[in-house]
Amino acid sequence: MKLVELTVNDFLDKTASNEPVPGGGSISALSAAIATALGTMVTRLTIGRKKYAEKEEGMKEAAARLEQWQKRFMELIDLDSEAYDRVFAAFKLPKESDEEKARRAQVIEEATKHAAEIPMEVARTALACMPTLQYIGQEGNSNAITDSCVAMMCARTAIRGALLNVRINLASLHDEEYVARMKEEAIEIEAQALVLENDLLTYGEENYGL
Repeated sequence: MKLVELTVNDFLDKTASNEPVPGGGSISALSAAIATALGTMVTRLTIGRKKYAEKEEGMKEAAARLEQWQKRFMELIDLDSEAYDRVFAAFKLPKESDEEKARRAQVIEEATKHAAEIPMEVARTALACMPTLQYIGQEGNSNAITDSCVAMMCARTAIRGALLNVRINLASLHDEEYVARMKEEAIEIEAQALVLENDLLTYGEENYGL
């Protein structure tokens, strides 16, 4: 059974077990999925209200984007755990002969790169969501401003957690050019995410005393 098919209770129990998955990578993807779901809720609390009639089309477009992102994050929850399993399997390959050792090292490198790419996609996609979350927070139903802020914080949590998982995988890679490129992108994503989160939280503080 896929992780996303579990009940909340079962998912939490599985997370709390002595199994290594779901771990921080899947939880980061879940945080991003929650961010988009909560953001979609805000759009639906805005659509159809006379006070926000001029924002209706923008909110509908935002909802459509958030729904698509949520679907991808739900896929990434399981993909992250599968990537871990792939790395674990690579380390179990035979290493008796020189040929086996070389093959094992290659498979480990490829699996580890894949394990870095999955959380990087979580981070990239969560960052892509943040301007939409900012828009619905500033233009959507004011009664849901705290929901918008929580959605934004969940998105940034997803980014920070995902990038931790990127970096832990990069640490064991030998492709220096690949590692440098991924590290540089991670720094850029974190910087942009911090600005977007702070912008909405500052808006909430200045306009609603949050």
